Amino acid sequence: MYTYRAPLRDIRFVVQELLHIEDHYRGFGREELNQELLEGILEEGAKFAETVLAPTNRAGDEHGLRFEDGKVFTPPGFKEAYDRYCQDGWITMTADPEWGGQGLPAGFALAFGEMQCSGNMAWKMYSGLTESAGLTLAAHGSDELKRRYLPKMVSGEWSGTMCLTEANSGTDLGLLRTRAVPRGDGSFAITGTKIYITAGEHDLTSNIVHLVLARTPDGPPGTKGISLFVVPKFLPDADGNAGPANGVSCGSIEEKMGIHASPTCVLHFNESVGWLVGKENEGLSCMFTMMNHARLGVGLQGQGLSELAWQASLAYATDRLQGRSLTGPKQPDKPADPIIVHPDVRRMLLTQKAFVEGGRVLAFLTGREIDGSHMNPDPEARKRSDHLVAFLTPIVKAFLTDVAVEVTSLAVQVHGGAGFIRETGVEQLMRDARITPIYEGTNGIQALDLLGRKVFGTRGKSQQMMVGRIRETIAEFKDVQEVAELSAELGRRLEQWDKLTLELGMAAMKNPDEAGAAATDYLQFAGYVCLAWCWLASAGEAAKRLAAGVDDPDFYKAKLVTARFYFDRLLPRVDAHASAARAGAAGLMDLPAEHFSFS
Repeated sequence: MYTYRAPLRDIRFVVQELLHIEDHYRGFGREELNQELLEGILEEGAKFAETVLAPTNRAGDEHGLRFEDGKVFTPPGFKEAYDRYCQDGWITMTADPEWGGQGLPAGFALAFGEMQCSGNMAWKMYSGLTESAGLTLAAHGSDELKRRYLPKMVSGEWSGTMCLTEANSGTDLGLLRTRAVPRGDGSFAITGTKIYITAGEHDLTSNIVHLVLARTPDGPPGTKGISLFVVPKFLPDADGNAGPANGVSCGSIEEKMGIHASPTCVLHFNESVGWLVGKENEGLSCMFTMMNHARLGVGLQGQGLSELAWQASLAYATDRLQGRSLTGPKQPDKPADPIIVHPDVRRMLLTQKAFVEGGRVLAFLTGREIDGSHMNPDPEARKRSDHLVAFLTPIVKAFLTDVAVEVTSLAVQVHGGAGFIRETGVEQLMRDARITPIYEGTNGIQALDLLGRKVFGTRGKSQQMMVGRIRETIAEFKDVQEVAELSAELGRRLEQWDKLTLELGMAAMKNPDEAGAAATDYLQFAGYVCLAWCWLASAGEAAKRLAAGVDDPDFYKAKLVTARFYFDRLLPRVDAHASAARAGAAGLMDLPAEHFSFS
C-alpha cells in the first residue's frame, strides 16, 4: 500500500526557480506574497494533505457513502477533516477579504490544491465546488445575495453546488426543462430535477447553496432562455442561519465506478425558492465563471492523481525483486534485482515522471497567468494573460485528465498482478481518474471549445499568441547548449502546429464536420507541444542552475534526462495526432448510422 508524500522539492523548483513567483507578485505590488509565506503554505499544506487527508482516502473508497431517508452520510473521518480544514483557515485562502477571505491569488494556492487532490480527491470535491460557486456569486450576484451567502460559504459553514445536468439534457443545455416561475416578490419558484450533482447532499455543512440553471416562462428556447438562480437547501432565517427547508430533496445517489466517497446526487426542486443571479436569460454566461474554474480544478485533480500513481509505482519498482538485469545482476547478494532495472519498467516510470512533472509546470503556469489577468497594472498585459488562460483552460482540463488515465493505468501495470487487486490501492486511482475526462464538460467538448471557439473563433489569433509565448521561451534558452537540440525540435513542432491549424481551418470552412472530426487530435497535439514547452523551460533552467553550481546537482541532472526522454519518446506522438486530424470527416461520417452493425 502506497504512502503519499507531498513533492515539495519539485513544487519549489516550479514555483520559485522556474516561475519566479515572488518576483511575479512583487511586480503587481504584492510584496507580502513572498517566499516566507509560500514556504509556510507549502510546509503546513503538505502536513495537512499527508496526515489529515491521505489517511481517509482508502477508507473513504472502501466505506463509501450511506444514504438514508434522503440524507447522505460521509465516510468516517471526512467531517473531522473538513472541520479541521475550515478551522485552520485553508478554505478562506483565495476568497475576497470583504467576505472573510485571505485574498491570496489563485495561482499562489495551486500547489496546496494539488496536494489535496493527491491526499484525497473525493474529499477535495466538497470544498472545490464551493469555491467555484462562491466565485460565481461574487462575480454576478446582487449585493444582497453576496451579503446573505458569501460569508458563510467562504468560512465553510455552508457549501455550494453546480446544478446543470438533467436526464434529457447533458451537454446540450438548451434542452433543460427546470422551470423558474416569478413569485411576485422578486424571488422565483424553482421546479425540476437535476442529476449528477456533486455534493448535492451531505453532512459536512449546515446548509448547501445550489446554483441552478432554469427557464423562466417568457424565456426564449435553447440556451438563450436559460437563467441562473441561487436555491439554498434551507432558507436563511432572520439571523442569517439555516432556517426552514426549501423544497430541495435528494432522491438518490449514484453507484459509481470511482470517487466512492463523493456523493453524486439526483436532486428534486419542488417550488423551491430561488433568486436570480445576474440578468434573466443570461444564466449560461454567468455559469461559465463556475465551469471554467471547475475545469481547471479537474485538471488539477488529474495532476494530483498522476502524482500519487507515480509515487506508488516508483516505490513498488524499487522494492519488488523480480528477474535479473539484462546487463548482469545489480544486487547479486539478493535472489533477484528490483524491477526498476528492466528497460520496459523504466519506460513506464519515465513516462509517468515526464507527464507528472511537466503537467505540474503547465498547471501552475496557467495559474500564474490567471493572477496576471486580474492583478497586472498593465491593461494590455492583463488582456494577454486572459487570452492565454482561455486558450490553456481546455488543454489543462482535457490533456492532464487524459494523462491521468494513462499514468494511473501504468501504475497498475507496473504493479503487475498486485496492481489488479485492491490491496495495493492503485486500482482505486485508476477508477477515480476515469471520471476526470468526463465531468465538467467531456474532453470531446473541451476539444471543440479549443479548436472551434479559441482557434477558429479568433481566426487563429489565440493559437498564434500561444505560439508566440512558446517562442519567447525558446529565445530565453537559445544560448544554453544543453538544450539547444530541444529548442530546435520545439521550433519545428511550432511550425508543424501552424501548418496544421491553417489546413484544418480551410477544411472547416468548406465542411463544419471537419472541425468536429479533427478536434480531439488537435487538442492532443496542442497538449503535447505545450508540455514540450514546459519541459524545455524546466531543462533550460536546470542547465543554468548546474552551470552556476548547486548543492543538489542530481535533481537538476534528472530534469535534463527526463526532458530528453519526453522529446524522444512522448513528443513524437504528435505526428500520429496530426495525421489523424488531417484524415478528415469522411472516414467518420460516410458510414450510415444503420450500417454500424448488421446483427
